[in-house]
Amino acid sequence: MARRTAPFAGFEWMIAWRYLRAKRAEGGVSVMTWISLVGITLAVFALIATLAVRSGFRAEFVDTILGANAHVTVYTQGEIDEAGNASRTFAEFDDRAARVAEVEGVIHAAPIVRGQVMANAGGRNSGVEVFGMRAEDLQSLPRIVDPETGRGDISDYESGIAIGSGVARELGVDLGDQVKLISPDGVKTAFGQSPRVKSYDVVYIFSAGRYDIDRTRVYMPFSEAQLYFNREGQADEIEVMLADPEEAAAYRPAIQAAAGAGTYLWTWEDASGGFLSALEVEDNVMFVILSILVLIAAMNITSGLIMLVKNKGRDIGILRTMGLTEGAVLRVFFICGAFTGIIGTVAGVILGCLFAVYIDPIFSAVNYLAGGGVWDPSVRGLYQLPAKLEAGDVLSAVALSLGLSFVVTIFPARRAARMNPVEALRYE
Repeated sequence: MARRTAPFAGFEWMIAWRYLRAKRAEGGVSVMTWISLVGITLAVFALIATLAVRSGFRAEFVDTILGANAHVTVYTQGEIDEAGNASRTFAEFDDRAARVAEVEGVIHAAPIVRGQVMANAGGRNSGVEVFGMRAEDLQSLPRIVDPETGRGDISDYESGIAIGSGVARELGVDLGDQVKLISPDGVKTAFGQSPRVKSYDVVYIFSAGRYDIDRTRVYMPFSEAQLYFNREGQADEIEVMLADPEEAAAYRPAIQAAAGAGTYLWTWEDASGGFLSALEVEDNVMFVILSILVLIAAMNITSGLIMLVKNKGRDIGILRTMGLTEGAVLRVFFICGAFTGIIGTVAGVILGCLFAVYIDPIFSAVNYLAGGGVWDPSVRGLYQLPAKLEAGDVLSAVALSLGLSFVVTIFPARRAARMNPVEALRYE
């Protein structure tokens, strides 16, 4: 009776290694092994690179929104005056902002005046959105007041305006230049309402990291914005910053109660929830598609092992007559397939991580070779291709690749184990 050995004994690894190294003339399938290895490597690389870019897109998108925009905005539902005109402004904005600021989890609440105007300089025109905000409130916005990306002295804010880098580029202005702001809702006269035109010095130029913000946004001192937009003693909305923006929905009831009756809230998730949902759907679809790519690459292991089993039929018959069990034969060929999957997965993980870490120089090289213009920030809203490595994404790619590699190896390994030694040696 054959003596049973421990699973995955040393001789099983030795036989599997000899089969992997065997040349085609010796009955091996080294070429198919290399094809399987390269296929797994490229599939895992593509999966990790895609997951990293996906995570980078979401993180960059959320970061730019949270850095330059309010996490929660408090609006008034509006009132109708005696003349029949709708008024949607706050009169007691400081009191409401103070009450909101006392809510647990709120780190900042500030009133603002907001309006859309035409900016003009040197014969150039551009539509911009003006945010009237106090200097101390503006300085709490990290994406706006950043010494690494901003230019100018923010302490001079009360004597001028702060504009986005895209606005400055569109108008062809720099620090110290004047920008003329033109609003259709100006001074009321006996002949109707005339446009309001006023020039302001550019004292600060910011770059929020998102094209649509830099291209349209202008910040003006709060008191000046009240005068310019005919909001004396009024504010349009209250911007609220949270300690944990991802939980904006949980803060909504408390903020609503503090803001008082006649108000409603608009969170950053309400503004961008549709886009974030679309990103989630696209992420899931891309993961499924790339999982199929990994499966196709893993199927090459099956093809290689089936050919290996066919070529090694004589060896299997001899090993079985020498006392090798079905389990030992199965493990030998399982090791052959699993080893290919493991090496390919490791190589793919290394390439994918290197791609995510060095994505900026890689993308710069691609942009240079393509002659420039590969990435258009006006279309994508971001200035560069972001990538963020997350342990969960890497582990999911590794688990998927190894799982598929092990599963597809079982069928040809079982076929080899169940081979009848008599039939294998009949024509030898």
